[in-house]
Amino acid sequence: GKVLFKEVNKHLEKNGLMLREGSIVDATIISAPSSTKNSTGKRDPEMHQTKKGNEWHFGMKMHIGVDDTLGLIHSLETTAANVHDILPTGKLLHGEEQRVFGDAGYLGLQKRDEHKHRENVSWFIAKRPGTRKKLTANKLKAEKIKASVRAKVEHPFRYIKQVFGYSKVRYRGLAKNTNRLHLLAAFSNLLMGEKYVLA
Repeated sequence: GKVLFKEVNKHLEKNGLMLREGSIVDATIISAPSSTKNSTGKRDPEMHQTKKGNEWHFGMKMHIGVDDTLGLIHSLETTAANVHDILPTGKLLHGEEQRVFGDAGYLGLQKRDEHKHRENVSWFIAKRPGTRKKLTANKLKAEKIKASVRAKVEHPFRYIKQVFGYSKVRYRGLAKNTNRLHLLAAFSNLLMGEKYVLA
């Protein structure tokens, strides 16, 4: 899956579609069965539960980095659902970006040791909802612009979860699911890239 994902991205890059100036990072939860009614009588040990809003979810997280112009996935990592979104970002950024966008879950990203060497990067991380309420009109407008750029990261998630129906894990453990997600990321990139080739 990973090899195919890289090959598809090379093909898109040759066609001028894999842009590298800016990245958007985000994560989504992919549910796993929380039932213990199986042959082992246990839940999958590689999956964990996490709280999002007021709801508990059991499963894994898919973390992606996409280019901020066309929204094509350039990097993908997976973890258990209880791993904080900010932790795998070092593997999601390719190192050539001048801009990085993320939601409020990525606040303080630029202060982490693995990103301190990125001196020429502008960090556009959303403010928390409580902070946004106190902003002036101009700063609020800037937050809305950030949000409109970040919206591009939702398109690959929509393809993977709704078009390809991968909102729930298919296998036990992270390895097989990660392999499948790389494959679906490649297909999503081809479908999204097709629009721009035809245009």
